[in-house]
Amino acid sequence: MNKETTLVADAGRKTYDLYIAGRRRPANGGQYFDCDNPCTGEVWARVARGTAADVDEAVAAAREALSTWNGLKPSERGKLMLKMAELIDTHAPALAASEVRDNGKLYAEMLPQMRSAADWFRYYAGLADKLEGAVIPTGRPDMLTFTRLEPLGVVALITPWNSPLLLLAHKLPTALAAGNTVVIKPSEFTSASTLEFAELFAQAGFPHGVVNVVTGFGSEAGAALVAHPDVAKVAFTGSEEGGRRINQGAAADFKHVALELGGKSPNIVFEDAQIDAAVVGAIAGIFAASGQTCIAGSRLLLQRSIHDGFVGQLVDLAGQARIGDPMLPETHVGPIATPPQYAKVLEYIAIAKEEGARCVLGGGPYAGSGTSGGRFVLPTIFTGVDNRMRIAREEVFGPVLAIIPFDSEEEAFQIANDTPFGLAAGVWTSDMARALRASERLQAGTVWINTYRTGGCSTPFGGYKHSGLGREGGVEAIKEWVQTKTVWLCGKPDTNQPFVMRH
Repeated sequence: MNKETTLVADAGRKTYDLYIAGRRRPANGGQYFDCDNPCTGEVWARVARGTAADVDEAVAAAREALSTWNGLKPSERGKLMLKMAELIDTHAPALAASEVRDNGKLYAEMLPQMRSAADWFRYYAGLADKLEGAVIPTGRPDMLTFTRLEPLGVVALITPWNSPLLLLAHKLPTALAAGNTVVIKPSEFTSASTLEFAELFAQAGFPHGVVNVVTGFGSEAGAALVAHPDVAKVAFTGSEEGGRRINQGAAADFKHVALELGGKSPNIVFEDAQIDAAVVGAIAGIFAASGQTCIAGSRLLLQRSIHDGFVGQLVDLAGQARIGDPMLPETHVGPIATPPQYAKVLEYIAIAKEEGARCVLGGGPYAGSGTSGGRFVLPTIFTGVDNRMRIAREEVFGPVLAIIPFDSEEEAFQIANDTPFGLAAGVWTSDMARALRASERLQAGTVWINTYRTGGCSTPFGGYKHSGLGREGGVEAIKEWVQTKTVWLCGKPDTNQPFVMRH
């Protein structure tokens, strides 16, 4: 159902308020909006509808907390982050269940994501006291020249609905380890888990105001946060169009921007691949999370010599997927998270059929038992796809796979790179020389070889082209949350400078 503003609490629905300066409070306007369960369609929560006035208060709280947060030794900040990681581990089952209720993804996937979020806090806790400047030899006598790495200040984190806490964890611990304070704006479709998560910071002992959450709509709270003059950086994960709007809005004040956007990732299978493993990898690449992931391997490129046999195996295995309640361990495919996204996925399936692609599996809604929410889509596979079709060029963000044949290695690379996106790519081959060539030729921020959808906190992640700006993860990512200051320290007053008036 659509998110509708309500002013009166409904019995049986949980109420979530904003989290600012270490406490919960209603939005200034007193309004709320409803959140429903994608699996059942039941409205289960009402969330505070924040506005520009609430953003002002959250940013002020974060700004006030800056001196306190940076007054701590870096190692002390790291210890607080380690405590936060312990609390995430403890509360992981409840947080995962909250996300399932909010976005319909599988509990079997959400629980490991929560464990992974804790790992991100541990990783950057270890880096908190390792932000080092450098002494620079300049050849100037009596002069010491060095650099300092200093936090940007108050930063804004805008997160999507598909994996709210994991994608928050890709940003938040890095920003905190670098000494920044934070205002988070989650998607209006999945705000509950972020508000529950934020309360753990008080339990961990973080100073009030270091982490704040303002919920609401992008055109209200989100736009106000991006435009706020005291926000130094905006980090966003979401659609290409959303990223474009944020980039344009942030440019007015020359804010730092990090964008992790969409993808149309190629998953390439050569004839020398281990076929059984590649079939499993192709299914995991597109049907995990019901295709609602930016790194989905939504274009499957098959060498023509193996095309028909591979498709047969793929259709047979994917056709066995169990669809239904995402809390059940036996479920493989859950619902589409939001009503607009559900309509979009079905629209793209219709477009693919109109363009002449051949549907060999699925191709429409699913209305079996346990799907009363009405937002389930059958795992869908199209063959006969040309890379110029919309189904091959535009991000569907659903369980829809486009299969494209190729003949030669060169043709595979050409098709793979013929896209405005460049987030990820997969290659399946037993030829390691080809694998190395692929790692060089493919225009993508991540290239997986004989695997797909693997990652971790120690490795950089981000996109080429329209897939975004900046990197998350790894040692290098923390440098995106600081600014460099160069200091020239003269051992004695310098009286021999040009253009100085002398008496």
